[in-house]
Amino acid sequence: MGQNIFFQYIEWQFVDSAKGILKAWKNCLSFNLNYWSVVLLLKTFFSHWRRYGYSYGKDFDFKRYFEVFTFNIISRVIGAILRSFLIVFGLLTEIFIIIAGLSIFLFWIFLPFLIIFGIFYGFKLSF
Repeated sequence: MGQNIFFQYIEWQFVDSAKGILKAWKNCLSFNLNYWSVVLLLKTFFSHWRRYGYSYGKDFDFKRYFEVFTFNIISRVIGAILRSFLIVFGLLTEIFIIIAGLSIFLFWIFLPFLIIFGIFYGFKLSF
């Protein structure tokens, strides 16, 4: 408590609040990946769409085998296409959060300098 209030402000502005902004930014990035389930979608990229898949059965019937094989392939292709769209949307949102977080962080760091510059510029315009 023996510090000057100016140094307390400097510590709060550039250390404490900056750590808080970085922590919030990290949480937003983590939440976005969990919200879009990007890691899970990459792990199950070629899985059936909505688990729609048929069994081949015990007996070999060429017609049944061909129908099931065709349906399973189509289900996997649909799943891969839809998962790829979701992954792209998730990654685009992640890029947006990175840009927005960087902008907010840099704005917060330069805010005191912008305020001082604005005060001096205002006095310059006044007189």
